[in-house]
Amino acid sequence: MRSQYTFTGQYDFVIDSKNRINIPSIFRKQLNKSDKNTFVITKGIDHCIWVYPLGEWEKIEKELSQLSSLSKTNRIFLRNHLRHAKIVSSDDQGRLILTKNLIQYANILKDITIIGVLNKIEIWDNATLEVSDNNQSIDEDSYEELSKSVNI
Repeated sequence: MRSQYTFTGQYDFVIDSKNRINIPSIFRKQLNKSDKNTFVITKGIDHCIWVYPLGEWEKIEKELSQLSSLSKTNRIFLRNHLRHAKIVSSDDQGRLILTKNLIQYANILKDITIIGVLNKIEIWDNATLEVSDNNQSIDEDSYEELSKSVNI
């Protein structure tokens, strides 16, 4: 399931009073015609919001559909992940409206950081990201092993 997208980098923005955020123009330029203005926003891990171009989300849905609903763990995972997913369209200025439940989940107040993570975009409240960065790190040996495994 190789992605056509390579979102990278970190960008600081502010969420406006209408719960809109800007998708960085460098990310918007990568979008193909079918994904141009349509995204899926959903609950991410570690109290961030994940944003996928629609075509990427469709690949994820295909993978998720392979999970057996006979497994309790699978049912709970699917329910908790998919119930927060919403298809949204950006306006002419490249802004998306975030849902109130996702804003609450991500503890977003005003200042946000948008991070490109290959096939998806993460939206973080600045303070939440700082806490996450301070509390979650990998040791030098693990970093080296991961780097070797992907030939960095």
